[in-house]
Amino acid sequence: MRPFTPTTTALLPVALTFLAPIARAATVCNGHAELCDRLYSNVTFIGAHDSYAVGSSIADNQDQDVTTQLNDGIRTLQVQAHNASDGVHLCHSSCALLDGGLFSDYLGKVASWVNSNPNEVISFIIVNIDNLPVTSFSSAFSTAGLTNKMYSPQSSPVDLSAWPSLGTLIDAGTTVVAFIDNQADPSSVPYLIDEFSNVWEDAYDVTDQSFGCAVNRTTGSAGSQMMLINHFLDTTYTLGGTQLFVPDRDRINETNAETGTGSIGFHVDNCHSIWGRNPNHILLDFYDSNGNAPFNVAASLNGVSQPTNTIAASTPTATTSSGGTARVSTSSLSSGAVPVFSGFVATAILGVGVISSIVLGVGRVLL
Repeated sequence: MRPFTPTTTALLPVALTFLAPIARAATVCNGHAELCDRLYSNVTFIGAHDSYAVGSSIADNQDQDVTTQLNDGIRTLQVQAHNASDGVHLCHSSCALLDGGLFSDYLGKVASWVNSNPNEVISFIIVNIDNLPVTSFSSAFSTAGLTNKMYSPQSSPVDLSAWPSLGTLIDAGTTVVAFIDNQADPSSVPYLIDEFSNVWEDAYDVTDQSFGCAVNRTTGSAGSQMMLINHFLDTTYTLGGTQLFVPDRDRINETNAETGTGSIGFHVDNCHSIWGRNPNHILLDFYDSNGNAPFNVAASLNGVSQPTNTIAASTPTATTSSGGTARVSTSSLSSGAVPVFSGFVATAILGVGVISSIVLGVGRVLL
């Protein structure tokens, strides 16, 4: 080995400067210093299934609006997108059943929160049920001012070990990771990442508490993909001979509990026994039914302290038995402001939505 000379010794500090790692600006990531060096693919996030469907109708899945969801700790927002004359809307199967309004309006609320919380990484799961071209979504992200916040991978699929750390995403200002279930086109909209080549999902429309954690949807190899579990329990509701799947509110406190049969911990344990790792995204209905319970589970899985904020437990209210009252949300139907109906009229509206979905070829009636 060539010995050091006075010249090489003098240059050593300069060389070490170039070799030293770049100092990270973020010291707290998603609330914890420990998560800054953790890969995005090695973190568990609690998510809201149909995060826009807020209310007490049988077509709703949440009690709190998206801003409150994010404030409470929800970090994965699942939405179902539909085509409408004035742009992409967030609806359930048919916009005649439940219309959550323009996607761009929803994104505007999210953008406001993202701008106020630059050290938080969040995710979108977009169900593109009308198979819209991916360019149909870019204007909504642009209108909301989110485009420069979106993470775009250099290539897709991304191997589990190749995802950036939370600190890297935060330092780059790209704190929003968005997946779309079909029609992804990285050449035109690189920040809408193909879901099923990067993430696999287990079963949905589950009506028993077994939550087996078997692969249900993927286009790749589950062993090299992130894991999303649909931890929401459904019950069935029959209308005109059509079987609908709706949230099982009677067992919501068991479903959203930390432990016990059918709980979040029960589902996670099933996944871990099969896959040897924790899920990355856990989607819930009425995430706040059990207060802090879901976020305590996530903290445990991530190896960090439990959250200090207190989430008031709520009780979802909607009657779904055939002999009871069925409320249908009509907050932004195309006919204008329409009050919430009940009884026979609500059932008629619900029937129109379901029949429309079937006639239009929707693969399933998704509630």
